[in-house]
Amino acid sequence: MRVRAKPLVGIITLLALVGVIGVVVLVNNLAGNLKLPRLGPECTVSADGEVTLDTVQMANAATIAAIGVRRGMPEQAVVVALATAFQESKLENLDDGDRDSVGLFQQRPSQGWGTVEQIKDPRYAAGKFYSALKKVKGWQEMRVTDAAQTVQRSAYPEAYEKWADESRVLAAALTGRATGAVECTVSGTPALRGAEAATALLASLKLDWGKKLPSTAAAQAAGLTVDVANVNTGWRYAHWLVSHASSSGLERVRFGELEWHAPDGKWQPVTDGSGSNTGQVVAEVFS
Repeated sequence: MRVRAKPLVGIITLLALVGVIGVVVLVNNLAGNLKLPRLGPECTVSADGEVTLDTVQMANAATIAAIGVRRGMPEQAVVVALATAFQESKLENLDDGDRDSVGLFQQRPSQGWGTVEQIKDPRYAAGKFYSALKKVKGWQEMRVTDAAQTVQRSAYPEAYEKWADESRVLAAALTGRATGAVECTVSGTPALRGAEAATALLASLKLDWGKKLPSTAAAQAAGLTVDVANVNTGWRYAHWLVSHASSSGLERVRFGELEWHAPDGKWQPVTDGSGSNTGQVVAEVFS
């Protein structure tokens, strides 16, 4: 008796094809919800919640917060600004976007936000956002998404609200209200070392903080020091320094009874017997 194998082979082939198509459809449907593993160093911010960013996003968030504090804007303004940048660019300084939009806030030169070169400067872009927000009557009482939308005039006015919780966590840390809240792990060989790194780090601090930065802030061969009037101000600078550590050659930051060390990325109690110092933030660079 002869066995007719061809129909069986055909059925198996068909089932296999259906299975492949099903997997493809499933992956496509879930793609928007999949969280791929991050590559490279990360920063974790913990302040009544937790947010994880890569080091580029963290540095941009710290700059946005610094510009807000520098302009005398309240913490809620920083929350709105961060939520806007989360939605518009994922806190990345984009070269292009929808139509002629560029930068952290996807501002458009054609809409009067400035030149491409200006908008690509995170400090300029953040400053323009805060200036526009300040003109919105009653923005302090609005939902985050409504305040952001009044400035941005997006086609998706509710989109900013989904970033409100993350932005509150970041704002609490970056305005100095939380203690030891920004932890970034930095590995690899620093591009700058010694006096060169310290000088560049101080210059970057001045660009972000302007006249808010104490005139006594000074760079030395081994790092820099910033005199502070209170604990809140100290943590603003300490968290800013850690947020920018990956590009600055920073090895260690010390404030109060805690210190952050680049390789492990954690804030730990000071163990060298130097005691508490809440009057000065001390940063050390790789030698």
